[in-house]
Amino acid sequence: MRRVPFRAVLTVTFYTKPNCPLCDDALEQIELAQREEPFELVEVNILADPDIYLQHRHNIPVVCLEGVEVFRYRLTAEELIARVRERRRGRPAGLGCDY
Repeated sequence: MRRVPFRAVLTVTFYTKPNCPLCDDALEQIELAQREEPFELVEVNILADPDIYLQHRHNIPVVCLEGVEVFRYRLTAEELIARVRERRRGRPAGLGCDY
């Protein structure tokens, strides 16, 4: 019998809004990373929730991994892949992200 290592499904939350070029670039990198290191992606339009909008109106895009902020403004697929792998190994992913 072949054993396949268990890979926990991690969640990446992407705080974004329409007409945001930095958000478009970040989403492209997130999708590239997701092909290499699968995770659940949750996109949150900050315009849909007044509280989230107030927190992020000047700070998007924001990327959280399992509720912990790991990127703001810019990221590369390679950086996100590294953070996902670190998290799977039980290491902290980044800064607090309590949204």
